[in-house]
Amino acid sequence: MSTTKTEVNTEHEMIRKSVRSLCERYPETYWRKLDEDDSYPTEFVQALTQEGWLSVLIPEEYGGAGLGMAEAGIILEEINRSGGNAGACHAQMYTMGALLRHGNEEQKQRFLPKIASGELRLQAFGITEPTAGSDTTSIQTFAEKKGDRYIVHGQKIWTSRAEHSDLMMLLARTTPKDQVAKKTDGLSLFILDMKDQADKIDIRPIDTMINHATTEVFIEGAEIPVENLIGEEGKGFRYVLGGMNAERILIASESIGDGMYFVDKSVQYANERVVFGRPIGQNQGVQFPISRAYMDIQAAALMRDKAAAMFDNGENCGAEANMAKYLASEATWRAANAAMDTYGGYGFAAEYNIERKFREARLFIVAPVTNNLVVSYVGQHVLGLPRSF
Repeated sequence: MSTTKTEVNTEHEMIRKSVRSLCERYPETYWRKLDEDDSYPTEFVQALTQEGWLSVLIPEEYGGAGLGMAEAGIILEEINRSGGNAGACHAQMYTMGALLRHGNEEQKQRFLPKIASGELRLQAFGITEPTAGSDTTSIQTFAEKKGDRYIVHGQKIWTSRAEHSDLMMLLARTTPKDQVAKKTDGLSLFILDMKDQADKIDIRPIDTMINHATTEVFIEGAEIPVENLIGEEGKGFRYVLGGMNAERILIASESIGDGMYFVDKSVQYANERVVFGRPIGQNQGVQFPISRAYMDIQAAALMRDKAAAMFDNGENCGAEANMAKYLASEATWRAANAAMDTYGGYGFAAEYNIERKFREARLFIVAPVTNNLVVSYVGQHVLGLPRSF
């Protein structure tokens, strides 16, 4: 998309205004009630789908908007800045990336238009397992090829939105780890039709400190037709890595939105709250933490923008995507604590919404990748230091 800098900024501002307008129909009371009930924001997700925001990364020929990572990031950022939680639907944007980049034309025609329209939801990504954690090459879920289909047995954990998804992007071993030359070989990526195989899939919700619809999934003999294999058998790990860069950039965007939510709320409250005859924002002990958090968030946004631009240009952005996620989550956590200090006791009251967003913001320091692994990645792959594990 060839446009001038001014035109890009104008387009982005139009996207921000449109998303804000939609979010105004779902105020913080809506999200607080969902949090209290541990419920999924079905109406909000439907509205996002109907207005085309969840299909921005799908090319126009498949029913999407054909926009880039920069625009997708803006959408998620604005949702979280409004007080919402884009985590309820963000996977619809990046999960289909492996299909888009590595799937064949028949698969794209079969799935992407229905994902774009909302007829099908591809919200679930089955990667992590209880015994493997961040060591993806050690997953044990196995897909055995028998004739024209694969038979899958295994268990996934932290598979968010599995209960609200029609399809799952599933990573499984097709060759045992002890039979491959490289540990990253022998992993394959599939599209699992969870509705069709519902009797062979057991989804169990996990009770967590935030309303994130996360689950553990037990798969006992689920069948996947060979035409649902993405790319080549045994090359799935490489396909997943490409999607992780998109995920990091989008998570950074959500975190930036959370950070600006805390700054916005802190500034408003610090100007309005009067103690000892003066607004508390006049006190440097209140003012400085908010200002520092704001500066850190703006710096993180620049790294996010750089990573998004590189992604959209087809450049290798692994370092930038990881650093954006790290910087955004750390800056936002400082903003969250600054907001808690600014609100004092009222920050713990549910009606002020700070405590809910405080809990939600903490997630991104450990997920979708813990920040310690990001630091390790930068040390090894960017700075050339010895591998630490």
